[in-house]
Amino acid sequence: MAQGDLTKENVYDKIEVVNQWNVQARKAVKVMEEQADGSKKEISRSFERFIYVPFDSRVSVDGKTWTHTATDMSAVDATVKAIAESAWTDDVKTAYKTHRESQSIK
Repeated sequence: MAQGDLTKENVYDKIEVVNQWNVQARKAVKVMEEQADGSKKEISRSFERFIYVPFDSRVSVDGKTWTHTATDMSAVDATVKAIAESAWTDDVKTAYKTHRESQSIK
């Protein structure tokens, strides 16, 4: 790289579990500029936020049947995925399904 070249770095700088099943992640997107001595100087930073839950839960049109499809974490950052997988125990997944099903409109 040469002086003045720009690079973009993505760093997940905050990952937390809220209410047992919500995994919240913040990704910092940093724009770095190459300096004369080879070091990089941050010239811009922005954030993206993501929330993951164990299932995509949907109720049928008649309101009688629930479908819980496991959240696809295959394209998620490895650290975020590992935290989610360790937080989402069988008990937590059951609690999440119970919570969602209690929210149906009657």
